[in-house]
Amino acid sequence: MKIVFKSVGLVARYDRKQAIKLAEEMAEYLKTKGLEVYMEDTLTGKMNTQGKLVPLASMKTDFIITIGGDGTILRTCIAVPKPEPLILAINMGVRGFLTEVEPKDAFAAVEKCLNGEYKIEKCSKLAVSTGGEIPPDALNDVVISAGEPSKILYTQIFKDEKPILKCQADGLIVSTQTGSTGYSLSAGGPVLDKEVDAFVLTPICSLTVFRSIVFPADANVTIKAIRPKKMLVLIDGNYRFVTGKATALTVTRSKNVTSFIRFKDNFYNRLRSRLLFKGTG
Repeated sequence: MKIVFKSVGLVARYDRKQAIKLAEEMAEYLKTKGLEVYMEDTLTGKMNTQGKLVPLASMKTDFIITIGGDGTILRTCIAVPKPEPLILAINMGVRGFLTEVEPKDAFAAVEKCLNGEYKIEKCSKLAVSTGGEIPPDALNDVVISAGEPSKILYTQIFKDEKPILKCQADGLIVSTQTGSTGYSLSAGGPVLDKEVDAFVLTPICSLTVFRSIVFPADANVTIKAIRPKKMLVLIDGNYRFVTGKATALTVTRSKNVTSFIRFKDNFYNRLRSRLLFKGTG
């Protein structure tokens, strides 16, 4: 069934002139197509176009166009209202693994969207609970550390409330299938095919013989601090908090998802060209 888009949100890297220029051109183009255009308020005073400027938390649109890299996508997904709008990601980052099209193809991609010529890729997210603060879900990963460089974090890890191991490491990364290609991969973790319904726990510089563990998506993984008692938690590189009096946090699959607009099934194309196998074909 074709979705009729009536409104669109624009989110762009505000530190790159090329991204802002493309956002200006895209805003004018979308207006000619009869769409109501909303722009993230961080672009206030940076764009030479008229439009409604709103914070991400108020961007209730039919779909969102991000112009930037993976960081732009992640901060968008953290802040936008739930359920999240569809996202068309235009690459203006360093690698842009999550993005779909290059700037030269941006307008053709939007035309395809308006004509219903696209697929939807739904990406699972992780929910974090500490018994107190309710942080946003993670599309990529949840990173846990002692909060100080080179300070070892001693933890006990539980699966479905049963203790499975103790860990001594600089920190821990809990990542989704999507996030398995990011920080977790850099720390020695595996890449999860997007069809594998799971998430992965990867230690950062472990002092013990401990590599990554892949958990089923419906598992509850609890990380309890032994020392120090407080843990610094970073979600998708954008949202951070300290556990405070709560010495444990639980990670499980969220009820929310992030939905990307795709034009072809290109997961391994992105791996080959942007991450793992660049230069091999």
